[in-house]
Amino acid sequence: MKRIADSTVRRLSMYLRYLEDLDTQGQQTASSDELAHLCGTTPAQVRKDLSFFGSFGKRGLGYPVHELTAHLREILGLEREWKVVIVGAGKIGAALANYRGFRQRGFKIVGVYDNDPSKIGQPWGEAIVHDMADLAHDIQREEVPIAVLAIPSDDAQAVVDRLVGAGIRAILNFAPTQITVPPHVSLKSVNMAMELEGLSFALTNAMSGQSVA
Repeated sequence: MKRIADSTVRRLSMYLRYLEDLDTQGQQTASSDELAHLCGTTPAQVRKDLSFFGSFGKRGLGYPVHELTAHLREILGLEREWKVVIVGAGKIGAALANYRGFRQRGFKIVGVYDNDPSKIGQPWGEAIVHDMADLAHDIQREEVPIAVLAIPSDDAQAVVDRLVGAGIRAILNFAPTQITVPPHVSLKSVNMAMELEGLSFALTNAMSGQSVA
């Protein structure tokens, strides 16, 4: 399987969202120029991203919106339901459990796990908070492939090791620390401080450019 860059996958997700909006509006075709404008990239980049997965659309006619939408959903694996567990019933875990967009995109939260006795058994969004002691057993019983980690950094690696041992194949990490996984497990880390630093960099350079002008 060819290696596709994370940045390409993120752009595919953006293309899909805009195409879904255009499809809902009844638009029949969309050009690479239009998708580039909507997604903040270039027409050449749009064409390059899509070319990794086949030939879509015709020169001068654009891309058929409904057809390309279906292809992108298939490419991104959204034609099936994915079971997900959330580890950590804190504020981030609560926000994630209550996010309706997961269900709309085919991700089903089957359980939230925590060590706090006062939270165990309580509803957390559409799921219930379960005891961490049941984590591995439940993952294996439900055949859950995806876990979201929303716990303090001190406990993160040990919990990740348990998740991997239970059969989890993909982890979205919100814990503010570096964790490691074996090659067969996909890991995506969301570092909010780094994201804000990226925005700070953009603002600082934008302001600097204005002052120079």
